[in-house]
Amino acid sequence: MTLSVDLFFSFRSPYSYLALPKTRKMIDDYDVTLNLRPVYPLAVRVPGFFKRANPQFARYVVLDSSRVAKFENIPFRFPRPDPIVQDMTTLDVAENQPYIHRLTRLGAAAQLEGRSLEFTEAISRVLWDGTVAGWNEGDHLANAAASAGFDLAAMDAAVAADPDRYERVISGNEQAHAASGHWGVPTFVFENEPFFGQDRIDMLIWRMESKGLTRRG
Repeated sequence: MTLSVDLFFSFRSPYSYLALPKTRKMIDDYDVTLNLRPVYPLAVRVPGFFKRANPQFARYVVLDSSRVAKFENIPFRFPRPDPIVQDMTTLDVAENQPYIHRLTRLGAAAQLEGRSLEFTEAISRVLWDGTVAGWNEGDHLANAAASAGFDLAAMDAAVAADPDRYERVISGNEQAHAASGHWGVPTFVFENEPFFGQDRIDMLIWRMESKGLTRRG
């Protein structure tokens, strides 16, 4: 029996990006279906989050995510520009957020097609692997989407025609994420049990093996 696991993912989260290679290996190696469900990052999902967080929080994330990338040999650099428009000195988050709304709604569109992991892998590399500056300009995203079999212009047009449809998908993802018992990303959820972090994939596999997970032939 094929098992199923949800992955709650944010396009701004370095750890979400860093989880993708092991996630891909998991579904290539094991008889499991992965449902990647995009959510908005904490900066948007929880207004004022960074104002209330320990001032060392953001600095540690920068240090640790870069370290994880080197340890795992994953190409990595923080996106230019940041998907969230935020003053990192004052930590104020701008009211207008064109980048993250577009990315997350596009992720929701791919989710509706049942191919959100493929889309997210392609787009996340453009943001995070360090080969592109100005990922939001030119044809970087379009080419990445095309490499995964998506027509970005058609997706953008569909989102623009009915943004509320995709916001409902995202809202449903966020509600399910909260109901899982965790708030951070990446969070994997198997049979209502959350596994938070890119470093919990081995434990997730262990849990699924106890429920009959098998390797692919």
